[in-house]
Amino acid sequence: MECKIRCWEMEDVPELAEALNNRNVQNNLRDGLPYPYTENDAKDFIKAMLNADENTTFAFAITFDDTVVGSIGVFRKDNIHFRTAEMGYYIAEPFWGKGLGTSAVKQVCHYIFEHTDIIRIFAEPFVFNAASCRILEKSGFEYEGTLRSNAVKTGNILDMKMYSLIKG
Repeated sequence: MECKIRCWEMEDVPELAEALNNRNVQNNLRDGLPYPYTENDAKDFIKAMLNADENTTFAFAITFDDTVVGSIGVFRKDNIHFRTAEMGYYIAEPFWGKGLGTSAVKQVCHYIFEHTDIIRIFAEPFVFNAASCRILEKSGFEYEGTLRSNAVKTGNILDMKMYSLIKG
């Protein structure tokens, strides 16, 4: 299935809150998101994305049939890594396994490479998140290695995988 990516809108608050108010989704993401995830949290996020530096933060709603089903963002690094960016994304649980993540990743990478000077996009899914690893692989990302004991989430020390996509 194909999705659409677009800029966030304040009208997306209820759908964003519903998608992120789910432990199964949050278990695959970095810490920092409140749980339960409320509409006020969603408002704060959307405001932050709309006001972010447009040269360093590229954040999009993922939609399917005019419904927000997820989020995807690419965040430019700095210093000697200023032409490298990290990507993160999620899809709401009812839409898992339908190809929407792969569609969104491909669209965002195309956009970044066409509209910015970024030459490398990377992502670091948890090793246990096989679905996210598969999305990256189907989107042309190459597996670079395992980052051993790279994160602590819910008290567990976790490995992460490093994937990258190079422009051109």
